[in-house]
Amino acid sequence: MFVRYRLLAQLVKMWKDDTLLEKIDRLPIELHPRKQKPAGRCCIHKERAVTKYKTMAMLGFDMTDEVDETASLSSYAQRMLERERIDPDKSILSVMDEACSSCVKINYEVSNLCRGCAARPCYNNCPKDAISYDADGKAVIDHDKCISCGKCHQACPYHAIVYMPVPCEEACPVKAISKDEYGVEHIDPDKCIYCGKCLNACPFGAIFDTCAVFDVLKRMRAGKKVIAMVAPAVLAQFGKPIEQVFGALKAVGFHDVIEVAYGAEETTRRESAELVEKIEEGAAFMTTSCCPAYVNLARKHIPDLVKYISHTGSPMHYTAEYSKEKYPDGITVFIAPCASKKAEGREDANVDFVWTFRELDAVVKGMEIDLDACEPYTPSEVASKDSHGYAKTMGVFTAVKNKIGDPTLQGTVIADLNKKNIAVLRGYAKTGKCPTRMVEVMSCPGGCISGPCACTEGSEAIRQFDAEFKKKE
Repeated sequence: MFVRYRLLAQLVKMWKDDTLLEKIDRLPIELHPRKQKPAGRCCIHKERAVTKYKTMAMLGFDMTDEVDETASLSSYAQRMLERERIDPDKSILSVMDEACSSCVKINYEVSNLCRGCAARPCYNNCPKDAISYDADGKAVIDHDKCISCGKCHQACPYHAIVYMPVPCEEACPVKAISKDEYGVEHIDPDKCIYCGKCLNACPFGAIFDTCAVFDVLKRMRAGKKVIAMVAPAVLAQFGKPIEQVFGALKAVGFHDVIEVAYGAEETTRRESAELVEKIEEGAAFMTTSCCPAYVNLARKHIPDLVKYISHTGSPMHYTAEYSKEKYPDGITVFIAPCASKKAEGREDANVDFVWTFRELDAVVKGMEIDLDACEPYTPSEVASKDSHGYAKTMGVFTAVKNKIGDPTLQGTVIADLNKKNIAVLRGYAKTGKCPTRMVEVMSCPGGCISGPCACTEGSEAIRQFDAEFKKKE
């Protein structure tokens, strides 16, 4: 991810210097000179080819856009300048074939730790007779018979059978990623929930989300009013006072900055009223609707759960609605820590573009903007402390609980759409029962502050968020 956004920052600098078309074709060569040893790939030519395709992704293209392998990067840059917008039917997440290393499909393999023991627990526990022994008495797995059940791995007393996952497939909680006949991974849009877990899981950086950075920058250069709508998770980004971050957005070229926490006020008002109504009607429970990855999970994989999801719009929706009222001729750009908001943005007529915090960070670096030197900016819209809390686990539930004014209200929090938690949600849908009346569901552990496209993570994200959160009234 760092390599990817360092590349984007270089492209933005070319844009700033007005040399994008002139210099972009030499970028793969300059980044990978002939004498440089390839990092993890077979040769320098492979590295350059991968850089070309990653550059295409930064310009908003994917493999479906390539009709001629000899087409230059400058030709793609020219197409980017000429297009009105990115094709709305384009996949939110896609794999760049050239960057994909075609990870082996074998999940279990016998290592040299095998002692050829007489008990042969691996052989005796294999349900498909996939294990035999070589001339030295060491175990061998027949991968044509193996079903990757893992029983041999569990039974081996020497831990000689190792598990070899395909990282992106392992990370995907809904089995949306699989190999084609050439061993290259592909993402099934009918299964994908856009949680973004695969983005960071791929150790070769082959998975990309659609990038609209230059589509926004060219509108700024054309003098359009471009409005930044910044998610509450911004409090955990960049390591600077939030007013400095907003000042940097103004320096980038945004006409105005609106905190999405302002839209969260409307989400809280509507969602609390909806919860009270559902409780009075005798509904078993209601789940939140802010996380589009969760909403897509229900739509595509747990349809029985859809009826329990709140009908209230997300804070992004209400902020975009307000922004269009304030600036009828404005272009709205939602800035978030995840890729799933790019999918939600396509469904919202008031959202023109979506950036991630990592993309914003690359733009700031590429434009050589010093955050410390930026003039602080405070948006005119004011939001409550609870609304800023949407970015962190229990934030939505706490805001709704405080709005209702019922200190006895209890909620269930699911903060990570992993396979275990998805099974829990399936149970709620199947039985129609839940431990509490409200369920807050977020795709990422810890909430939006740990999104896959955030600039900080873990304890550092929590520290930054808490420091800025304390300043809110």
